[in-house]
Amino acid sequence: MSDASAFTNPPGSADDVSKLPAATPLTRAALEIDEYAATLGWDLPARLFALVDSTALRKADPKIAKQLGLTDGDEPGLTPIEQDEIPAGTPLDKFLGTIAWPDAVAGCALVVERQMLPPGAEQSRPRNASDAQLAEWVANHPKREEVRITAAVLRDGKKEIALRLRSKDTAREVLTGPDLVPGLTDALLATFA
Repeated sequence: MSDASAFTNPPGSADDVSKLPAATPLTRAALEIDEYAATLGWDLPARLFALVDSTALRKADPKIAKQLGLTDGDEPGLTPIEQDEIPAGTPLDKFLGTIAWPDAVAGCALVVERQMLPPGAEQSRPRNASDAQLAEWVANHPKREEVRITAAVLRDGKKEIALRLRSKDTAREVLTGPDLVPGLTDALLATFA
């Protein structure tokens, strides 16, 4: 695994997602990771996180839990732990195929930046184009949106996405839902197979 760095927003801050009453622990973890990634800026490589049950972490390793700011009074939840950097130049699908998580890891999350097109853009897609040509077409499309996707999954199959548009780069504009990028969450779930 990797370093035991985790992060939290100051309790009571405008973007403190840890206290959202209606959100599931997985949604809160995805939003927490999204907010952390937002502090780092854009145009960064993908980042991988292990999701560990906070209560189990406090019991198993109180010293690490204390370093991460977890206390006995905290609500049950998930603690994101950033993993080592993904090797540069390694295709994401190949990298994900090499991952094996220990039993203590309840889930995982991945942050990636991509370009998306609005509905209807497919109609102007060049026919019989290579992958490189399609990538260039998307990159030069006047209606493309740069997005940061935080995909989070649990071993039991639960999934969540937090999607932030670069043009609306605030915590209040982040979209969430389990099926926003199903291919990505399916790839993360496969790391537990």
